[in-house]
Amino acid sequence: MTASTTRRTTAARSRIAAVGAIAVAGALILTGCGDQTEKGASSTPSGGTSKDSSAPLFSALPKKIQDAGVIKIGTDSAYAPMEFVEGGKIVGVDPDIAEALGKQLGVKMQFTAGTFDGLITSIYTGREDAIMSSITDNKKRQEGLDDKGQKIGKGIDFVDYFSSGLSLLVKKGNPEGIKSMDDLCGKTVAVQRGTIYEDTFKAQAEKCGDKKLTIQAFDTDAEAQTRVKAGGAVADLNDYPVAAYTVKTSGGGNDFEVAGQQSDVGLFGIGVSKENTQLRDALKQALDAIIKDGSYAKALEKWNVQDSAVKSATVNAGQ
Repeated sequence: MTASTTRRTTAARSRIAAVGAIAVAGALILTGCGDQTEKGASSTPSGGTSKDSSAPLFSALPKKIQDAGVIKIGTDSAYAPMEFVEGGKIVGVDPDIAEALGKQLGVKMQFTAGTFDGLITSIYTGREDAIMSSITDNKKRQEGLDDKGQKIGKGIDFVDYFSSGLSLLVKKGNPEGIKSMDDLCGKTVAVQRGTIYEDTFKAQAEKCGDKKLTIQAFDTDAEAQTRVKAGGAVADLNDYPVAAYTVKTSGGGNDFEVAGQQSDVGLFGIGVSKENTQLRDALKQALDAIIKDGSYAKALEKWNVQDSAVKSATVNAGQ
């Protein structure tokens, strides 16, 4: 099973274990592959203590959810800062955004932890109402296709709420003045071995040609970060949310900074059944509402990922 060790952020690629110990801790509460909400999953409610029929968008919800007073959300809680376990509770960017959505909708937003590769299945079976786990919105997932283009399911709809790409992590103060991948030519970088980030650096090395880019690969991203911090390498590469979280937390915010603009940017979406258009549209309205009232921006600022904000809610805008 590789659900907790693959990258989520790009349509044609798989997410990696860029979260180190957080991923290990989160894995302790995960269930087996398949429908990720089977026995052993851990639930964490957020977004209020009871349903509130006077909430601005309560009436927009399907009656079944109005009656239940809860939207059940599947997640893989091993991807700090987006969603991870702290003190036995699922916390992070996604739960905080969901909490704000819940206030608009007047219901609980109840997260259940499981494996990443079982999330879409949980929508197909109806075990979850929605899934929210840094999931890249792309055409294959919308249409229910596998990586080879074969039909494996009905597909799902996405309400897009977050924009994320790759970011360079450099030493605080950016002493080498790194602004883009091209600035790495002639220098040394550090990266976690066997990841798509290493592949990205290798592609850049070919582009650099005679102005050699030296790549130092390590077993963990933490080791690569240590190399950058010590000055033995000028940059590490990671998903923007992970890089931004590292900037905020490492050394009390005194070790690193993000250099330049994000690259390879894609959209994260809240996934819902194609048959549940009423819930999809209610979530879209709620997202637009929290963007307008500022609670969305507040959630992103808390985790230092405000550069990933979307300006408005969209549906199935991923490619």
